[in-house]
Amino acid sequence: MTADTEIELKEAFQRAQKGHNNKAKLVASLKSRYNKLEDKTLFHEEFVHYLKYAMIVYKREPAVENVIEFVAKFATSFQPPPNAEDEQQQEEEEEEEDEDDHPFLSFIFNFLLESHKANNHAVRFRACQLVNKLLGSMAENAQIDDDLFDRIHQAMLVRVTDKFPNVRIQAALAMTRLQQPRDPDCPTINAYMLILENDSNAEVRRAVLSCIAMSPRTLPKVLKRTRDIKENVRKLAYQVLADKVHIKALTIAQRVLLLQQGLHDTSESVREVVCNRLLPAWLLRLDGNMIELLHRLDVENCAETAMETLKAIFKNKPMEELLQNKGQLDNRKVIPLDSITCETMLYWRALCEFLKGKGDEGEEALEQVLPDAATYADYLSGYLKEVPVLTEEQRADFSQLELVMTKEFISQQLIHLIGCLDTNEEGGRKRVLAVLQGMLALPQTPSSLVSLLTEKLLALIPDDQRRIQAVAEIISDVREPIMEASHPVDEKKSRRQQVKLAEVKVCIMEAKQALEDCIAAQDFSRAAELKDSIVALEEQRNQVLEEISESNQPVDKEVHAEKNDPETLLRCLTMCAELLKQMNMKTRTGPTISALMSSLILPSIASAHPAVRNMAVVCLGTCTLHSRELAKTHMVLLLQIAQLDEVKIRISALRAIIDLLLLFGFQLLSETASTQTVQPAQSPDKLEGDAATAEDKADIPEDTAQSILVMLSEFLDSEVSDLRTETAEGLAKLMYTGRISSAKLLSRLVLLWYNPVTEDDVRLRHCLGVFFQLYARESRAHQEIVEESFLPTVRTLLNAPVTSPLAEVDVSNVVELLVELTRPSALIKPSDNTEEVCVHDYLAVRMCGEMLKDPTAPEVRLFAKTLSNLELSRGETVREDLTTLLQKLVQVVKDRVCLRALEKMLHQLVDSKEQAEVPDTSALQPLDVNADEAATEDPSKSVKRPKRGQRKASSAKGGRRPSRRAESSEESDGENVPESVPVVRPSRRAKTAALEKTKLDLNPLINQEANVS
Repeated sequence: MTADTEIELKEAFQRAQKGHNNKAKLVASLKSRYNKLEDKTLFHEEFVHYLKYAMIVYKREPAVENVIEFVAKFATSFQPPPNAEDEQQQEEEEEEEDEDDHPFLSFIFNFLLESHKANNHAVRFRACQLVNKLLGSMAENAQIDDDLFDRIHQAMLVRVTDKFPNVRIQAALAMTRLQQPRDPDCPTINAYMLILENDSNAEVRRAVLSCIAMSPRTLPKVLKRTRDIKENVRKLAYQVLADKVHIKALTIAQRVLLLQQGLHDTSESVREVVCNRLLPAWLLRLDGNMIELLHRLDVENCAETAMETLKAIFKNKPMEELLQNKGQLDNRKVIPLDSITCETMLYWRALCEFLKGKGDEGEEALEQVLPDAATYADYLSGYLKEVPVLTEEQRADFSQLELVMTKEFISQQLIHLIGCLDTNEEGGRKRVLAVLQGMLALPQTPSSLVSLLTEKLLALIPDDQRRIQAVAEIISDVREPIMEASHPVDEKKSRRQQVKLAEVKVCIMEAKQALEDCIAAQDFSRAAELKDSIVALEEQRNQVLEEISESNQPVDKEVHAEKNDPETLLRCLTMCAELLKQMNMKTRTGPTISALMSSLILPSIASAHPAVRNMAVVCLGTCTLHSRELAKTHMVLLLQIAQLDEVKIRISALRAIIDLLLLFGFQLLSETASTQTVQPAQSPDKLEGDAATAEDKADIPEDTAQSILVMLSEFLDSEVSDLRTETAEGLAKLMYTGRISSAKLLSRLVLLWYNPVTEDDVRLRHCLGVFFQLYARESRAHQEIVEESFLPTVRTLLNAPVTSPLAEVDVSNVVELLVELTRPSALIKPSDNTEEVCVHDYLAVRMCGEMLKDPTAPEVRLFAKTLSNLELSRGETVREDLTTLLQKLVQVVKDRVCLRALEKMLHQLVDSKEQAEVPDTSALQPLDVNADEAATEDPSKSVKRPKRGQRKASSAKGGRRPSRRAESSEESDGENVPESVPVVRPSRRAKTAALEKTKLDLNPLINQEANVS
């Protein structure tokens, strides 16, 4: 024990390197020796002397890490232990102030702050690491001098901009306890936000995410990291949000966006974090109430996201717990109509669909939460009939409108739930069918439910002919309802009858008066005549009354009255479109569909209402897919609509045209195709001048296909982004399926992808980005098309005027993409014959020819650099031709950089020809030599970023160039940042053997220094 209490500094540092030594004992013994010293200056100098040996080592050696840990523990051991006694609070604060100014701790901080500006990056790294560990090892209530605080703050703010990622990581971690989230101008928070936005190293961004304090200012930056390009950063961002951010601190839009992106992330580990960390954390803060969670998501506007969220929660819960949380189901296994809400309805649907997806395991559980088909049909019918129909005045009342929208949303969920019913029993299925047919025929049914009702109806009818008949009957009932015939009343005739009746009544009254007078005068003969006339007048009066009653009595007769109002037409067209969509493609159009075409679809195309016209175009396009004759007849009409109508309707027509071309080909465009004689195939040179080469083009008049492609090309230049995107997607489909083979159109698509105008069009960028890779890898013929588009694309970019958006495009980036797309090894089934002439051979010849045209052109340097990145075949003929072309270029090119690159390429071709017998030598050998020299000249350019997912195809080249992932792992190890990807741990024996070979021991350096001194 005496030796321990009087331990020397050298021995302490030597023993601290060993991981098995007890650091606490070392710290206690060294502290005992330090306290006995009167003059501590020599101790400080000697301590720093031995510390410097560890600080010059950049690699994360175990011995060095142990020493750093020991130094941090020893320096902070002079801090008083935390004491929570309230009685001595004032005395403790005074003692803390005295202890905070401990000479050794201040001395260490001063030394580290002086060292952080060293030229050696290892020293800067260790200085920041030690500052981080010192601040992290202090007690929660520790205090330091304001001046020291400011000095540490300023030093670390400088180091977070260091060149080396590891230094930036340690500096960022060191500032964790220096944050002041309530200060709107906190420099640390500002630095953190800047790093999250702009730092190129993923580990640095992860380090900042792990230590940044949450506040209204920093929350948007953390949310943005959930869309980071690196999987590890996204994963940690979700972990931070789960641990540090309450669900109430997020807006509804932010919650929905987090779930949408997290549940659909391409990385499985990120999806697991969302399901296992984020959602349980939110539920925990809501006391496990899933209905309350749905309230926080606004399910009416994001039903699908809410459904996916619930199913993700259900996966982690046992079946018994799910059945206990049945919501508000009554004895009939339904939610009472007076207590149903959007959230409870959606929860019921999600639970039923989840149990339905379990198969046989969930069938029994499903019976406990869902009634039989007949009971549910009556329940559905009762609720749908309660959905009110608003008048125009009521629609102006927002509360009334909101109520109807809520009821329509609940109705949609109830209709979706039909898919979970057991409809194998005949009686239940018939009852459901009757309810669906009745609701579709009911005029009061909201238009938003028609498509969904039709879909569920067709799902219950397996046969296409029965489907057609059922929908046609419903459409007939909706459009031509049975009404009682009521003849219009003839006002003139009615007036004449009333006048005649009044005259007869007057005559009767006059005759009766005369009769009374005659009787009083005892003129009985005259009285008898008057009596006969009164009888005749009364008969005439009765006859007039009968005529009046007959004219006013409605005729008991029923007739079919056709309705052509926009709402009725739209309802019928929606049912028709759903029918055509659900029909099998092999089902041909019969008399019923033809009748619908002539009586409903074609007349509606001329409607004045855009919604009716749009749905009619959708029906027409879908119907023509079932009949080649219909497609041939109405293709011209679709082409006219695609050019002349409103944008939404033009897009619908364009989709129909693309679908027809995909299904039937360009031969559909000619009605006289069968009478055309087959023209001889054209040479590749002639094909290059055409706008496109379509399949079966020999049977088609060239101007017909040409006009279609010209129209599509014009749409690519449209200012309407939706129309432009649909056209690009359609052309990509036609080219990928082989219906079009055009280098010019491919060049247009490449330029559209790079055009800054389309930067905000995410769908267009994503579609074309996937298409280029799939198209080029599919076959060599496709790579040849890409090769043909190379020079036109480059010329367009080089000749773009300054005012054009294409002038901002990086030409070298485009060239790199086209070179990667045409690599022979990038094919899904690359050729095994290395002697075969490949696409890069033709590309090399094209570039050499282009350089010979104008050796002084600025693009010559780009072509010369690109030549070295090509995968050339081993064919002697090709290499001899290239050698000849390069020799000519060397004679005419004057630019030194180009000349050097061409000479290297020429020497590599000659060397590879001499080494052709060696099996390991390949056409990629010249590229490695060039790559090594380029790396020597400019290390920052030695590693090239692969373009949007294209894989690097060179074998030798791939071996010499470390990937960015490897470089990043060497530069930044991400200390104190949670690991995201678990790795398989080696055995203890293997680990010990490897450690013995690689571990660093500082003792020889210390002893050598002692011997020299």
